[in-house]
Amino acid sequence: MSSASPTSGAAEAGQGTRRSNLPSLTGLRFFAALLVFFFHTSLSNSPIPPNDPINPFADEDIATTYEKLLLNTGYIGVSFFFVLSGFVLAWSSRPGQRMTAFWRRRVTKLFPNHLVVFAASLVLFAGSAIASVGHWLPNLFMVHSFFPQPDVNLSMNPPSWSLSSELLFYLLFPLLIVPIRRIREGALWAWAAAMVAGTVLVQLVSMHLVPATPKSAITPISDMQFWFGYLFPPGRLFEFVLGVLLARIVLAGRWPGWATTPFALLLTALGYGAGFMVPFEYTFVVATIVPIGALIGAVAVSDSRGDRSWLSSRTMVWLGEVSFGFYLVQGVTIFYLRSLMDGATYGVPGSLLVIAGFFAVSLAGGALLHHYVEMPAMRRFGRSRKEMRELADAGRPSVTRTATGTIGEPAVPAQGVRSPEPGAGKPGNPTAPVP
Repeated sequence: MSSASPTSGAAEAGQGTRRSNLPSLTGLRFFAALLVFFFHTSLSNSPIPPNDPINPFADEDIATTYEKLLLNTGYIGVSFFFVLSGFVLAWSSRPGQRMTAFWRRRVTKLFPNHLVVFAASLVLFAGSAIASVGHWLPNLFMVHSFFPQPDVNLSMNPPSWSLSSELLFYLLFPLLIVPIRRIREGALWAWAAAMVAGTVLVQLVSMHLVPATPKSAITPISDMQFWFGYLFPPGRLFEFVLGVLLARIVLAGRWPGWATTPFALLLTALGYGAGFMVPFEYTFVVATIVPIGALIGAVAVSDSRGDRSWLSSRTMVWLGEVSFGFYLVQGVTIFYLRSLMDGATYGVPGSLLVIAGFFAVSLAGGALLHHYVEMPAMRRFGRSRKEMRELADAGRPSVTRTATGTIGEPAVPAQGVRSPEPGAGKPGNPTAPVP
């Protein structure tokens, strides 16, 4: 039994398909970034030298409990972003889009924010985070996660390791979407299951074929196993492709009616609990990949029906829009501000105030990045002049002179160029063309 979907399978393949906005998914993005934030506030040691404690609680039992409870939140948040990336790109993709235009918009989306936070790290952590050119140069070009050395893949701004994976996803998407569009609808769920199996395979290789020594200073496994099982971008492709397949499943009307948002939330809670009982490597992705996919699909189906929820409210949509900036700055914010405290710890009220302060500064920094770096960069560099002219021509009324005067008629879109969809470019529309 399938739930209602925005399009039929036949319509999905058509170039003229109009797809609904996904405001609730935009709002949900903020909670993924928030999970990563809480993970970083719970760390016993900063990943940036001199590795001061981050967890602010003075009571050892409370500090340990806080750290254990939030041990897996960062892994869930990042995995959610990777699946969501594939889902949203597939949802908004149309046959005939230029690869160069796609790459231009996605690179413009990533690099300006990254460069600003990179510069901030350069200033704030000079002498500790930057040991040599070989450590920071790969980070500058967002290829640092391809290196197994911790002082490279976690250099400068540690949360930026995930940008290496996102960059790989963006480079491969125009090539991957072509064969994925050719998968018959009846085989989509089998391919989705294969992607889930792929995440298990990555960890099996990490556990049994990757050297288990020397042990990592911050995890119970070796640095090499942590890199291969968590940081190495090709290993994260299974999550991204799963997101692409889930978008096709929803668009084809093959999402099961019983897989609702409440069901997905329950599954997510069970997956999080399972993370405390499975081998450590399985907490990265395996324990929660099915719940994450279920949650994204269920919320997308709800959005496509036009259901309203608090996740689609103006406040939540705004928080979702600034979540990328919030994610990028919170590491630098937490690690730098905590270093100024010289390792001081506090009682429960004081610790909660410290965490609230970290949140406020990180959110403000993320909002500034979004409004004054990300969006201006997208407006200025997200499209070439040729694309802007084509879009203008597509939406400009043609003028025909007759004996009775001037008649304005809608212009026929140029070959291969689409008229903007309803809601395109509005806040909270992750499927809209980038300005």
